[in-house]
Amino acid sequence: MSTYRPRLIHSALNADLETFPVVVLSGARQTGKSTLAQEGEPFANRPYLTLDDLGVRQQAAEAPHDLLQRYPTLTLDEVQREPDLLLAVKALVDQDRPRRRGRFLLTGSANLLLMNTVADSLAGRAAYRTLHPLTRREQLGLGTAGRWSALLTEEVDRWPALLAQDDARPEDWNALARRGGFPVPALELSTDAARSTWFDGYVRTYLERDLRDLSVVQSLPDFRRLMRAAALRAGHLLNQAELGRDVGLPATTVQRHLGLLETSHLILRLEPYAVNRTKRLIKTPKLFWADTGLALHLSGGEPTGAHLENLVVGDAVAWADAQPGPRPQVLHWRTASGQEVDIVIEHGDRLVGVEVKATSRPTLRDARHLMAFREEYGDAVAGCVLLHDGRETFRMTEGVVATPWWRVV
Repeated sequence: MSTYRPRLIHSALNADLETFPVVVLSGARQTGKSTLAQEGEPFANRPYLTLDDLGVRQQAAEAPHDLLQRYPTLTLDEVQREPDLLLAVKALVDQDRPRRRGRFLLTGSANLLLMNTVADSLAGRAAYRTLHPLTRREQLGLGTAGRWSALLTEEVDRWPALLAQDDARPEDWNALARRGGFPVPALELSTDAARSTWFDGYVRTYLERDLRDLSVVQSLPDFRRLMRAAALRAGHLLNQAELGRDVGLPATTVQRHLGLLETSHLILRLEPYAVNRTKRLIKTPKLFWADTGLALHLSGGEPTGAHLENLVVGDAVAWADAQPGPRPQVLHWRTASGQEVDIVIEHGDRLVGVEVKATSRPTLRDARHLMAFREEYGDAVAGCVLLHDGRETFRMTEGVVATPWWRVV
């Protein structure tokens, strides 16, 4: 059964290939990078090699220039397996006069910019994109993320009518959180038991194989305990000292392990919105998982409001990473007095505040922090939206609209 769906990143990736000599597409293992590179048009027309092939990997290590010159254009998968290959890519690109656009499409299961073993970042030669797990609308075959662009560009008074016109259908967010966005469990597996078996294999492969490509980890059981502890804190402020106490690891080890999870695209750090006018702000990032299904499997728990928030954050981040030009920032806002907004989208001089509530009957009290955010930043705030689990879209107060989460995500 083919699981290919049009991907949100497609247009941006194609535009990058028409502009830069090298495009680097990274993302967690099993997000669909190889499928996109081999089946998505026009990428399917490019010669394709993968370093999962032992022969290709051996040539990449011993004769990288010969490998890279097999074809005029080349897609090379799993490049993190031979990080020094990027030096050969750089040399060949620099030899081209004029530079050939779209010569190399490099894909990998690690963020090359965060890997200590990568000798060169290809600065000035490459565009970097991330393939996230399938968004809800990608799973539906629409090839898009949520309505974030519309919220940024349209006046807030038009939001209720605009969102009501959307053809998105209601969905149980608990079920969406459980299946996550990896193509196999999201599209092919229909039972919780089958998905649990798949996630077991995913974690085992990550611990026993993928980590070795990134770094030496002294104790895999310690690393797995940290993964579970981090999964239990999805949607919380990242407190590394507290994590270390819970799993009995020193702060330096916790920091290093979290760095490896981030390099592997398994966790997301949502940085704080840092423009301060009158309030003292909390400058700690919030911790989220790239895939809620994996987070729930690791924690062994049931979906909570934090997982609904994680779904919304993941959708917004995937949308932002696929935008052309200067990419929007997806942040959070929290003051020392406890006021907080789950998501702040910043693009140019415009801000949108987003609060996520797992309730079907939102009240004005649920919007009080959005109102404080609007008061703090004034005209810079295009509007605020409260996403809830009900069915009604309505204006709550000036500049704040409530709508079901599935009308936006």
